[in-house]
Amino acid sequence: MRKPFHQRVWRKIGQAIGDYNLIEQEDRIAVGISGGKDSITLLYALRHLQRISKVDFSLQAIHLGMGWEQDFTPLKTFCEEIQVPFHHELTQIAPIVFEARQEKNPCSLCAKLRRGALNNTAITLDCNKVALGHHLDDAIETLLLCMFYEGRYSCFMPKTYLDRKNITVIRPMIYVKEDAIKQVVKDLEFPILPYLCPAAATTKRQEMKDLIQQLERQIPGVRDRLLSSLQHVNVDHLWIKK
Repeated sequence: MRKPFHQRVWRKIGQAIGDYNLIEQEDRIAVGISGGKDSITLLYALRHLQRISKVDFSLQAIHLGMGWEQDFTPLKTFCEEIQVPFHHELTQIAPIVFEARQEKNPCSLCAKLRRGALNNTAITLDCNKVALGHHLDDAIETLLLCMFYEGRYSCFMPKTYLDRKNITVIRPMIYVKEDAIKQVVKDLEFPILPYLCPAAATTKRQEMKDLIQQLERQIPGVRDRLLSSLQHVNVDHLWIKK
């Protein structure tokens, strides 16, 4: 009998955890949950893995209030149902980005402020790792953004130690495609909060998302090959100045 679709997604997450040693004995992992499909899927998957894993680790869900009015009760209830501690941290990130600073390109500042708030909250809650819901498509979009707009071959890492904070950021879903996450959310009926960001449909990342979809139609499997290019970098073939 074929395993349920979401079990194949959990296996991809387990593969990434094993490949990059993302979770170790007695880790205290804070999972940033925005209320979107990616972070809620990650939390559920890690809770499932926690139940069956031989590695003993703990989970802590953290939701950042962005400073606009939003009912996060469904997230709190979800965490209670799967028995993961829930913490809501109120911030003023949205007013800072969209009102005080009135950023024309708000994504960079918003991401920086959210990372800082999440990491600081995780440290306050005595966590040594922060798990983020970035997936395979996020990695490819970041790679292309860096190449097209910054002129460099770069992407976020599966695992990053922040020495100034003494905390490690992990991304267990880097092998999971966005379409697979959407299917899991639909099948398991996860609670998803409305996405309130006013810049959501106008970002450069959305441009890359549209471009990758177009490329996938023209070159089937291009996502997997772009991911493979990140894993098989031959520095001898790069133009490194002396």
